[in-house]
Parts: sequence; structure tokens; C-alpha cells
Amino acid sequence: MTVLIDPPNAAGHGRLWSHLASDVSYDELHTFARRAGIPERGFDRDHYDVPSEWYDAVVELGAEQVSSRELVSRLVAAGLRRRKTGKLG
Repeated sequence: MTVLIDPPNAAGHGRLWSHLASDVSYDELHTFARRAGIPERGFDRDHYDVPSEWYDAVVELGAEQVSSRELVSRLVAAGLRRRKTGKLG
């Protein structure tokens, strides 16, 4: 199991957020998120948004701490990165 979490450094909705991702499969990611009690609504394309107050508990469950750059790099290398698509016109 290789589930990754970056530091809580993404601001939004008055709090800081981490990103939880897998460099193996989305199935692995969803399974881990359910085990951690992360709601499905937290899934965004290729990762879950995790509030900073959950960070330690998610690491305790086994998520590997990596930098944000490392997380994205490993998603890309695994072919699991899904970029936002912009609207044309």
C-alpha cells in the first residue's frame, strides 16, 4: 500500500488542507479514505482533500508523508494524475 499525504498547506474555506493520493490505484486510495473516515465528497479528481486537523491521524493509519511536489510527481509517474479541464470559449 502506498498512500501519500502532503503537508497541510493548501488554504480554502478558512482552513488548511492536505492532499491524500495513491501512486498505485484509485481503489487503494478509496479503501484507505473509507478506513480513515474521510467522506467521499472530499475526493477531487485524483486525491482527497484532508483538513489539517486530520493530518496526524491519517499518518498514523499509514499514509506516507511527502512534499506536495513529490506527491504530484508520483501521481504523474504512475499515470494517475487527472488535471482540471478548462472550458473553452
